[in-house]
Amino acid sequence: MGFGTIDYLVVILYLLGVSTFGLLLSGRQRSTADYFLGGRSLPWWAVLFSVVATETSTLTFISIPAVAYGGDLTFLQITFGYILGRTVVSLVFLPRYFQGEMSTAYEFLGKRFGPGMRMTASTTFMVTRLLADGVRLFASAIPIAILLRLAGLRASDLTIYMVSILIISAVTLVYTFLGGIRAVVWMDVIQMGVYIGGALLALAILLSRLPGNASGVLGTLQEAGKLKLFYSGFDLSFREFITQPYTFWIALIGGGIFSIASHGTDQLIVQRLLATRNLRSAQKALLSSGILVFLQFSLFLAIGLLLYVFYAGQNPAGLGLATTDEIFAKFIVEQLPPGISGLIVAAILAAAMSTLSSSINSLASATTLDLYKPRWGRDNTPEQDLRISRRITLVWGLVLTGSAFFFAVLQLQSPGGRPAVVELGLAIASYTYGGLLGAFVLGILSRKLDTKDALIGFFAGLTALLFLVKGPVQNLLPGEGLTIAWPLYSLVGALIVAGVGHSSYQISKLSNHNKGASKKGAK
Repeated sequence: MGFGTIDYLVVILYLLGVSTFGLLLSGRQRSTADYFLGGRSLPWWAVLFSVVATETSTLTFISIPAVAYGGDLTFLQITFGYILGRTVVSLVFLPRYFQGEMSTAYEFLGKRFGPGMRMTASTTFMVTRLLADGVRLFASAIPIAILLRLAGLRASDLTIYMVSILIISAVTLVYTFLGGIRAVVWMDVIQMGVYIGGALLALAILLSRLPGNASGVLGTLQEAGKLKLFYSGFDLSFREFITQPYTFWIALIGGGIFSIASHGTDQLIVQRLLATRNLRSAQKALLSSGILVFLQFSLFLAIGLLLYVFYAGQNPAGLGLATTDEIFAKFIVEQLPPGISGLIVAAILAAAMSTLSSSINSLASATTLDLYKPRWGRDNTPEQDLRISRRITLVWGLVLTGSAFFFAVLQLQSPGGRPAVVELGLAIASYTYGGLLGAFVLGILSRKLDTKDALIGFFAGLTALLFLVKGPVQNLLPGEGLTIAWPLYSLVGALIVAGVGHSSYQISKLSNHNKGASKKGAK
C-alpha cells in the first residue's frame, strides 16, 4: 500500500478547497458583531456541529483511538458526565447570557463584579486556550509529519513536526482572518462531515482487514481486558481512587463539572452559543452536542480496539513510532488503498482546522471585547473595531503556532513515557476551568460578595491546584503530595474558589462590624 501520488493530490486539493470555501461562506463583515457573533443569526444545527467539531475534533481523531489501544473503554464513562453538565449549563448559565445580550462569557462577570474580574477571567481563558490548543495543534501535525517522512523528507522528528504545524496554521488562518465566526462555523459543519465520514470509512476497511470472524475479534479483546466499560474503583484506597480519572463516579461527577466549566465559562464554546438566534436555539444546540459527543467517542474508541487486534497489541517502539498517538495515522498511511488514505488524512486535517480556527477566533473575540474595547476602543467606529479584530486574530494565529512548537519539543524530547495528548490537553483545560467556574458560581448564587472577595477566591483556587496536580511544583514540596485525577481539577478548584470567596466576605463583614462597634464605643 503506502501513500501515493493520488493521496498527496487529494490532500493538496482539500487544503486549497478549504481556503476557497471558507472565504465564500464567510459573507461580509461590517462590525465586531458580524465578525465574532455572525450577526447572532446562525442556525442551531450548524452551531451544534461547530461545538462538537471544536471541542473534540483533533484529539478525538488522533488520540482517542490511542486511549483504547493502550487501555480499555472506561474513558467513555466521562461522556455521561458531559451530558449532565450541559444540561446544567442550558438551564442555569445560558438564560443569563441571553438576558443581557452579552458578547463574551466574561461580560457577565464584569457586570457582576466589575471590569477587573472580567479582565482577569478573560486573561485566564486566554492562557488556558494557548496551552490546551497548543497541544491540539501539535496532535494535528502527527499525520502530516508521517506523510512528510514517507515523502522522503530527511530531517529530525522535531523539524518535521514544526513544518507540519506551519502548514496547518497557514491554511487555517486564511479563512479565519477574513471570514470571522461565520466562516469558522460553516467550515466546521463541512469539516465534521468529512472527518466523521473518513472515520466510518476507516472503520469499515479495518474490519475487512482483521483476521478471523467477529466472535474471534471480541474474544481477543475480552481476553486482553479491552471491553471493560464501567469501573467503580471501590477496590482502591482513597488515595488511589482520587488519582484514577476513569472510575465511574469520578468520571460522572468530574466530567459533569468539567462540562459545566467548559461549556458555561469558556469563550471557545460560549461564543458559538451566543451566535444563535435565541436562547431556545442555543439550548437545543448544546443539549444535542452531548449525545453527539457520546456517539463520536464510541466510534473512535472502537477504532482503537480494532487497531489493537490488527497490530497484535505491539507497543509504539515495536511499530517504529514515537508515541502511541501515531497508531491510527500509521494504519491510514500504510494500509489503506490509494485515494482512501488521502481522503482520511484530509479528514484529520478537517478535524485539526476546525479546532484551530475556533480557538483563534474565540481568543481574538475575548481580547478585543474584554481587554481592548473597554480600555482603548470606546470611541472607535465599527470599521476601526473590525480592523483591530483582524489584526488581533493574526497575532493569535502566530502565538498558537508557537505554543504548538513548545509542545512538540516537550512531547518528542522528554525522557520516559508520554501521556496521550488527549489526556494532556484535557488536564490543562481542567486546571483553570475550576477557577473560572468558581467565579461564575459566586456571581450567580451570591449577591453580597464584591470584586475583592471574587478575586481572592479565584486566585486561591488556582494556587491550591498547583499543589494537587502532579508536576514540577508538587515535586518541590516536602513529603508525598496528594495528587488528584484531572476530571477533579475543575470540581476542587471551583469549591476552593467558592469557599475562600465566601470566607473573605465573612471576614470583611466581621471586620467592618468590629470597626463599627469600636467607633460607637469611642463616642
